Amino acid sequence: MLAALAIRDIVLIDRLDLAFDDGMSVLTGETGAGKSILLDALALALGGRGDAGLVRHGQPQGQVTAVFDVPMSHPVRTLLSQNDLEADGDIILRRVQSEDGRSRAFINDSPVSVTLLRQVGGLLVEIHGQNEARAYTDPGEHRRLLDSFGGCDAAREAVASAFKELRRAEKDLAGQQARIEAARREADYLRASAEELASLDPRPGEEEELASQRQAMMQVEKVAGDLGEAFDLLNGTASPIGEVASLWRRLERKVEQAGALLEGPVAALAEALDRLEDARAGLEAGVRETEFDPRVLEQTEERLFALRAAARKYQVPVDDLADLRARFDADLAALDAGEEALSGLEDAARVAAERYDAGAAALAEQREQAARALEQAVARELPDLKLERARFIVQQSADPASRTAEGIDQIEFWVQTNPGTRPGAMMKVASGGELSRFLLALKVSLADKGSAPTLVFDEIDTGVGGAVAEAIGTRLARLAGQVQVLTVTHAPQVAARAGGHFLISKEDTEDARVATRVTRIGEDHRREEIARMLAGARITDEARAAADRLMLDVPGA
Repeated sequence: MLAALAIRDIVLIDRLDLAFDDGMSVLTGETGAGKSILLDALALALGGRGDAGLVRHGQPQGQVTAVFDVPMSHPVRTLLSQNDLEADGDIILRRVQSEDGRSRAFINDSPVSVTLLRQVGGLLVEIHGQNEARAYTDPGEHRRLLDSFGGCDAAREAVASAFKELRRAEKDLAGQQARIEAARREADYLRASAEELASLDPRPGEEEELASQRQAMMQVEKVAGDLGEAFDLLNGTASPIGEVASLWRRLERKVEQAGALLEGPVAALAEALDRLEDARAGLEAGVRETEFDPRVLEQTEERLFALRAAARKYQVPVDDLADLRARFDADLAALDAGEEALSGLEDAARVAAERYDAGAAALAEQREQAARALEQAVARELPDLKLERARFIVQQSADPASRTAEGIDQIEFWVQTNPGTRPGAMMKVASGGELSRFLLALKVSLADKGSAPTLVFDEIDTGVGGAVAEAIGTRLARLAGQVQVLTVTHAPQVAARAGGHFLISKEDTEDARVATRVTRIGEDHRREEIARMLAGARITDEARAAADRLMLDVPGA
């Protein structure tokens, strides 16, 4: 519930601190005393639209703080935890509005976005009036309200889970179908390419290996001819080795005769023979090493050029041809295996659809039963609210082809204000006064079905007579047995039903300005205020007696 409200420098309010109890409290006062200012300030703290015009004249900023005491199980605490905010103890919402139009929002003294403040505020307080009814006039919320009333939450969660599974199955199926269709369009190309690469059989690193071999063989080819000619010169019939050897032998035989004269030449000729023999042996080895088959060079070049041509064709590096071949083979295998997988995914999607359809149909039926029960509950409230000839209708339309996480049906609250008139949406058909009473009847019927812990009713009794005002007061008091109710009212029949009574007034301040004051009044002062509401400016003894009767008629008074 709303435990406390502190307002600083908002419009006519300079400083105000209020403490609230559970049950029903009313706020009364003369027209223009500032009741709307109080509600505007509360709305600001709940995340309402900020406005520089809310700041009290002459002040740099205004501030509103609202303190709430709610059970630990309330959903608002989960929302706070999800946003890394303190979720234990009281929940304190604070809004600071500057005169330059900027505003700041805080929850438990931590800065937050206005959007989050509005979400939290919406879980804590609902404001109802002729021009503001929030969820009860929003068709997007009607399905949730009906589910809460009819206890359909578990069935709705099951449908949401089935919808999630269905969407996943449909996504998997669509993806597989797309892959197979793409593979089918390229099947001929894949097969031809896979066969070509299989025939080529590329290996990673093969291009560098072949290029090195080709370069080496081309270098060898250039020197092989010269090596052969040199070897033939030293090893053939025209080789000078034989003549040099014959000369060396003749001179060696004459060394004894010539002595020192031939020793030097003979030694030189022996050394020359050794060098020539070394050269011949080296050339022979070189010839052997440079021997190659020209066909090997041709085959190497053909292989290298074929690999590079394939790389250009498929627009990949030569070293990636092997991986490309593997991908082609995998795509072809996937095409074959995909047909079998597709059948399994189709079965899964069909089973998921059947599960969803069964759950959604059951939920729609449960909602239909809840709709009739809600219509009857609201109908029981209408006569005392002088709407005995009106009807409240839960309009339900189901379309099995329109699957959503919320089910297959749409829910909207309709009314028929008089027999023979065309029913329609509440906001379009009901007048302001009628709408307030319809909403009150609906709220009373939904009182224990997930309401916010604090409900604020802003002059919902405007334009109604004594009997209707009495009925409104009775229902607000009944509602206060379930949630905290704050009511701004001009009806004494409503005010008499309250457990707490706040009087709103204006007074002059020391700086010759006007300020709004809110005072909690006791029983004696309450009687005077209710008598004023009955009689007007001049309070008579008859008005006081009537006030006494109204207060005595309150159960428990």
